[in-house]
Amino acid sequence: MAKGEPKAIPQDIEFKKEFEERYRELLGKEYDKYKKFSSSYIRKCIRVNTLKISVAALKKRLEKEWKLEPIPWCEEGFWITKKGEERFDIGNLPEHQLGFIYIQEAASMIPPVVLAPTPGERVLDLCAAPGSKTTQLAMYMQNQGVLVANDVDWTRLKPLGLNLQRCGVTNTVAVLKSNRRLEKESYDKVLVDAPCSGTGTIRRSLKTMRMWSPGLVKRMARDQRRLVQQGFDLLKPGGTLVYSTCTQEPEENEAVVSWLLEKNDNAELRDINLKIQRQDAVTEWEGNTFHKDTSKCLRIYPQDNDTEGFFVAKIKKLSP
Repeated sequence: MAKGEPKAIPQDIEFKKEFEERYRELLGKEYDKYKKFSSSYIRKCIRVNTLKISVAALKKRLEKEWKLEPIPWCEEGFWITKKGEERFDIGNLPEHQLGFIYIQEAASMIPPVVLAPTPGERVLDLCAAPGSKTTQLAMYMQNQGVLVANDVDWTRLKPLGLNLQRCGVTNTVAVLKSNRRLEKESYDKVLVDAPCSGTGTIRRSLKTMRMWSPGLVKRMARDQRRLVQQGFDLLKPGGTLVYSTCTQEPEENEAVVSWLLEKNDNAELRDINLKIQRQDAVTEWEGNTFHKDTSKCLRIYPQDNDTEGFFVAKIKKLSP
């Protein structure tokens, strides 16, 4: 999918010794590629907001000065480059200010595609701010039904509200609630895009490498187990939950999904079929063997599609 070699970031990124040892064990021969892509500029991407403009109309507006390369797993998504220029600022485009496009990383578009909400459903985005996936969910719902966009940090509600307004979203209620205060078994679909250690995003956020530690991973995994269980509790029988992170840590990904499956006998992992280069899910890590169905999880590294690294799991809540 990616053409040519990624352009290296001039600033040296210090990969901690403990991190390198851990990730060489995780990735094996893929580690050097992972490090190379994590130390390279990320390609800029946009998602067309079909609540305000069609894909064809947006392409017509931009095609004279911009090159748009389709993202295979999201028909509204495009990698974007300015013709004849290396440096450019998409944020200054009138189309961005008008809400015709959303600047969103290509891998970040995957969870809403997998959840696939439809018009008229009741949907929850449990960790919504700043709203990239929320606005994508509302777009698929065609502003019909109810989308609850929740966050637990009031400072994050402002950018969420601004993005909802800019994108013309009218079916969404932004709420500031502890997840325990949301009504159980009341949603057709739930997205849990969990806070994580972010080791798939080093190329976009260099501070990720400075902040990483085994202790951080353990703390995140504990919070993620709580969030995914709460999301599952809020789901109606027969409904679908998508759990996603932008980290490569098995402890925060497959281990969390395995824990949920073992704790809830009415949770069933489903296959994810997308036009995307992917790696095998991790089924054993640090002496622990995960639930056999975790092989159905989607795991991608930065080198697979020249994107961020991402993890996605699709879980069905069986009827009693």
